[in-house]
Amino acid sequence: MAALLKNRDILLATIVALLIIGVGIRAPVFLTADSLSGMLTDTSFLFMLALAQMAVILTRGIDLSAAANLALSGMMVTLAARAAPWIPIPVIILMAIGAGALLGAINGGLIAGVGIPPIVATLGTYSIFRGFIHIFSGGAWLTSKDMSPAFLAFPHSTLLGVPVLVIIPVLVAAAFWVLMTQTPLGRSIYAVGGNPVAARYCGIDIGRIQFLVYTLAGAVAGLAGFLWVSRLGVAYTDIAGGYELTVIAACVIGGVSIAGGIGTVRGALLGALFLGVVVNALPVINVSPFWQMLISGAVILAAVLVNARAERRPGKLILPEARRAAAVGSVA
Repeated sequence: MAALLKNRDILLATIVALLIIGVGIRAPVFLTADSLSGMLTDTSFLFMLALAQMAVILTRGIDLSAAANLALSGMMVTLAARAAPWIPIPVIILMAIGAGALLGAINGGLIAGVGIPPIVATLGTYSIFRGFIHIFSGGAWLTSKDMSPAFLAFPHSTLLGVPVLVIIPVLVAAAFWVLMTQTPLGRSIYAVGGNPVAARYCGIDIGRIQFLVYTLAGAVAGLAGFLWVSRLGVAYTDIAGGYELTVIAACVIGGVSIAGGIGTVRGALLGALFLGVVVNALPVINVSPFWQMLISGAVILAAVLVNARAERRPGKLILPEARRAAAVGSVA
C-alpha cells in the first residue's frame, strides 16, 4: 500500500475516485450516467489543452495564449462558416486546426527564432490574438443564428452511443501518448527540458523542437476552438477568458514540472480530470463560487509544493557520516 501511495498517478486517481464517491453520497444525482457524461464532455477541452500545454512545459516553456488562440480560431471558422455555410464540417475542422497551428507557429517563431522568453512572447500574443478577435468581428457577438445546423450539431453528435466530445479527446490523448513515448520527437522534447545543454551536445536542434511544440499546441487549441464555439453556439472576444490558467493548473496538479523535463500524458489527463470533477461537483453540493476559487487555488499550491519536494534531490554523499566526522576532527 505504501508503494502505491508513492506513485503520484495512482494517488491522484484514488483522490479523484474518492471525490466522485463522496460527492455522489452527498448528492446522488452526481453519479447518474447523464451527470458523469456531462462532466466528461465539459472537461473535454481541458483534456486536450492540458496535453498540449504539457508538451510546451516539458521544454521549459509556457503558453499563456492558449485560450486566446482557442477564441480567435473559433471566431475565424465561425466567420468562414457564416460566409460559406456549405463548407463541410471536416473542412471546417481542418481550417480550425490550421488556424490554430499558424497562431502557435507565431509563438514558436518568436521564442525559437527571435529568442523572446516564452512567458513574454505568449503574454504578448495573448493580447494580440484577443485584439484580432475584436477586429475580425467588429466587436459583435456571433450566435447560433450565424452558424449552420451542421456546425452546431457536430459537438452534440455521438458515435456508437459515445459522445464526439469524449471520442476526440481520447484520440488526441492516444496521439500524444504515441508522440511522447514512441517517437524521436517525444524523446527530444524530454531531453530539451531535462538538460538543454546536454541536448544541444547530442545534436538536438532546440529551436526546432520549440517551434514544433508551440505549433502543435496551437493546432490543438484551434481544434478546441471550433468545438467550444459550436457547442456553446456563441463566439465573442472574451470567450474562454482566463482558461489558460486552468490548463496550466491541470498540468501542475498532474505532476508536470514547471522546470521542464518531467511529466506524462497520464498525469496531465488525471490533473485535468481532477479539476473537471471539482468544477462540476462543487456547484452540485451548493458550494459558493468564491469557495470554489479558494479550493482550486489551494489545490494548485499544494500540487506545486508536492512537485517541488518530489524534484528536490539530496546532494551526493561522498563520505559516510562517521568517516566525515573523523576527517573533520583530524583537521581540527
